[in-house]
Order: sequence, then C-alpha cells, then structure tokens
Amino acid sequence: MFNKFLENNDLIHTLKTLLVSRKYYWYHASFLIFLEVVFNFVIIKKINYTEIDWIAYMQEVSGFLNGELDYMKLKGDTGPLVYPAGFVYIFSLLYKMTNNGENIRLAQYIFMGLYIATLVVILKIYQKSKTLPTVGIYLLLLSKRLHSIYVLRCFNDPVAIFFIFCALLAALHHYWHLTAVLFSISVSIKMNTLLYAPGLALVMFRSIGITHSIINALIFVLIQVILGLPFLYYAPKSYIGKAFEFSRVFFYKWTVNWKIVNENIFLNPIFHKILLILHISFLLIFLVYKWSGPRHDIKSLLLHGLKNKKTILTSDYIISAFFISNFIGIVFSRSLHYQFYSWYYMTLPYLLWRTNIILPLKVVLLFCIEICWNIYPSTQQSSGLLLICHLILLVALLLFREIDYEHIKQRKRTKRN
Repeated sequence: MFNKFLENNDLIHTLKTLLVSRKYYWYHASFLIFLEVVFNFVIIKKINYTEIDWIAYMQEVSGFLNGELDYMKLKGDTGPLVYPAGFVYIFSLLYKMTNNGENIRLAQYIFMGLYIATLVVILKIYQKSKTLPTVGIYLLLLSKRLHSIYVLRCFNDPVAIFFIFCALLAALHHYWHLTAVLFSISVSIKMNTLLYAPGLALVMFRSIGITHSIINALIFVLIQVILGLPFLYYAPKSYIGKAFEFSRVFFYKWTVNWKIVNENIFLNPIFHKILLILHISFLLIFLVYKWSGPRHDIKSLLLHGLKNKKTILTSDYIISAFFISNFIGIVFSRSLHYQFYSWYYMTLPYLLWRTNIILPLKVVLLFCIEICWNIYPSTQQSSGLLLICHLILLVALLLFREIDYEHIKQRKRTKRN
C-alpha cells in the first residue's frame, strides 16, 4: 500500500513537472504552434471570410500607389485614411502581393502567418516569465474572436500588435535602441500601441536612466519622421491632422465596452475627460504602489533614473509594466471595437496569473471576457459584464502581493576565498 502511495506521488510529481516546469516548455509551445497552424488552416477553409475593412484598406493605399500624398484625399468606403505612414507601406505591400487586394484567400494565409509569428513571439515572452505555468499557454488557443480578427477579417490591428510584442521581446533582452525602433514602427501602423508607452518609458527609465531614455525617445520620433517624410513634405497639416487624430469620434453602434451608457453620454466630451483622468490616475497609482518596489519608494526610483543609474529589472517586472500599462488604457478606453480584442487577449493569461484570484475564478473571468467579445451587436448586459470583469482584474492586479519575484535582479554573490 505504501509503495503504491509512493508510486502515485511519483506520478503526481512527474505530471506536475511535465505541465508546470519550464524544462518542457518548448515541447508544449511547439505542440501549441502545430495546433494553431491546423486550426487556422481549417478556419480559412471551412468558414466564410467576412468583409469589413479590407476593401477600404486597399482603396486607401491604391491612392498612395497612384501618386497621391495628401492624406485628406486618401479615402476608402469607410471614410478617410486615419492611420500613420507605416500602415500605408505595409498594406501597399499587401496590395501588390494579393493582386491589387483581390486575392482575399492569399491575404487570409498571410494573416495566418502573422498569427503564428505573433504566437511565437508571445511564447518567447512567456518563457522569460516565472508567472504563468507552462500548461497555461494553451489558454492562448481558446479565443474564437481572436482567430476571426486575424484570418476572417484581416484587420490592421494584428500587424501593430506583432511589432509591439517584438519591442517587448527586445526589451527583455535589453536591446533598447531596437525596442524604440520596433515600438515606433508599431505606432506607425496604428496608434493604439501608444497604450504601452507608459510601461515602456518606466522600464527604460529604470534600466538605462534619463539620458539614454531621451535618446531612445528621439529614435522613436526620428522613425516617425522618416516614415512620414513623403506626406510631411507634400501636405504636413493633412498628414499630422489625419494620421495622429486623437480627437476622432467613434460610432456608438460599434462600441463593445460602453453600451451601458446612452449615446449622448458616450459622445459627451466630459465623459471622455473623466475616462482620461481615470486612465492617468490608475497609471500613477500603479507607479506608486506597484512599480516603485515593495517599499513604494518613488523618490528613490526617480533619483536613480535622473542620475542615470542602471537597474537590471526582472523579466516579470518588464512584462507586467508593459501589459498592465496597456490594460489600464483598455479599461478606460473611450470605445473598444471588436477588432480591438487583439490588443490584449494574448496578454490576459499573464495578467490573470499576476493576481491572487483563485484558479476557477481566473478561468471564469477569461471565459466571461471572451463571451462579451463574441456577442454581436453588443448589449448593455455584455458591456456591463465586460466592465465588471475588467475592473475585477484591474483591482486584483493592484492588490497582488508580489512575493514570487523581485523588482530588481540580484547579482550573484561570489564566494570569498
């Protein structure tokens, strides 16, 4: 009987090692990638493509390819072009590759490749973390809406997300100039990745100090100028006004997160200002109570950065700063459209495991968030549930006692002779 008990214990230990340990991480990751290749291929073959923005994208870049450099004149069926120059170049390439945008099936396979490439990058990010158990990466497989955004809609959001995840991976390896370049490319495709900027700025400030952070900020700006140069030279006001239009008004009918308020409130500038204040406030709260260390020593953090003292941050500190910064922006976003789910779904497993929420509730929260994003059109109930889930996760992230990792990597102590 005792021998059987020992055998069972050995079995449990073996299973735990197989499912949790990083030793077998890439076995699981490789299997997950294989599953995703198969699933995406089946989705493309079996489910009809739905046209939403692809034709408009192609119309917008066709004007550029025909020599038009005035952003006010680059338009599609959904309205004027509102994305920076990086979008124009990448989708011009897709225009050429897909026979002037007419070969939709080829476009779907290209976005399938983008999905797999993004998955590989996020898996490499998770590998650097001590937060999510190895088996948790299979949660990345479960989103119906995310697969739809990539291979059944071909939105531009996933392209921007790929580059921001690459920027995070570069930051984890301390390639700071490359991080700035990749981040700038991401923003040049769609500005939503600016939501990562507070986390990125914090990580750079702590890691390399104020001087090198400013240099990287200048690299970011330089990339934007270089990419936008043809448009800036020809019609600067037009380009800046449309490509970086922060005051753009969203349509109430498409909002996923604010159907709990009526359209008048949704469009009210005061409502927008309240959301902005909440956004900034929570960033500051996290800065003081989470990102400044266990002692909440914000003064020391600032002085170290201003004196250009370098800090070697843990991978989890870097990842959490990026992901939480983005998530705060999403919670208090003026509007979330269905394709915006790609902004943060792949970060949700990490965020959920960065809390003290019990395992069953973590799964329930992820399931509820997914359900909300799959209800079309959105309702008061779905928007309300999504907001509740977001707020639960946000508060749980704030209350989490970070006892399983240190903010600063400790140098290995050498034995004295």
